[in-house]
Order: sequence, then structure tokens, then C-alpha cells
Amino acid sequence: MGPRDSPYQDGVYFLEIVFPQDYPFKPPKIKFLTKIYHCNVNDKGGICLDILKDNWSPALTISKVLLSICSLLTDPNPDDPLVPEIAKMYKENRKQHDKTAAEWTKKYAQ
Repeated sequence: MGPRDSPYQDGVYFLEIVFPQDYPFKPPKIKFLTKIYHCNVNDKGGICLDILKDNWSPALTISKVLLSICSLLTDPNPDDPLVPEIAKMYKENRKQHDKTAAEWTKKYAQ
């Protein structure tokens, strides 16, 4: 579910989660199956989130990972974007960014 008070509110987002054989010593591979307008999620659903790569820890549970993905929806990281154009929009015209994200939520996640 998209977080309340975000442009993703009321959206239902589906993720694909693949656990490697050496999980929990390696992070799960997670991607969005639902299209989303977000600077840290590319058009193939790939997610730019440090705990899914270099900052992975075997102590992280899948619920903590999903919580981190959810908080990425409320607090994007435009300084480390997968989609630079969306990050630029977020930084320069937040109102337009949020409007487009909300339109995509209605179109693809409801």
C-alpha cells in the first residue's frame, strides 16, 4: 500500500521478491511489478536502496526491508537516483512531481 500523505497514497503496489540460496547472507532481489513514478525506481522496477546492495546485513528481516521500501516512497533520495529526470523534477518542481506521481498512482496502482 502506498503510504498515507504521499503521492502514492491509495495505491496498491506489487513487488517481486526473490531470495537467493545464500539468504540471509545475501540480500533478496526485489523489484516493483507495479509501474511507479519515483526517482529511485526505474522503468523495469529496479530499486535503488542501499540495504539491497552494499549495506545489506543478515540481521535485516524482510519486514524491515519492506518498511524501508515504504519509507523510500515518503522520502525519496534524489541525490542517488535511478531516474535522473524524475529526481530533477522532485528537486526543482515538487508540486509537479507529486501531481505526476499521484496521476501514475491512479493510472497504474488502483
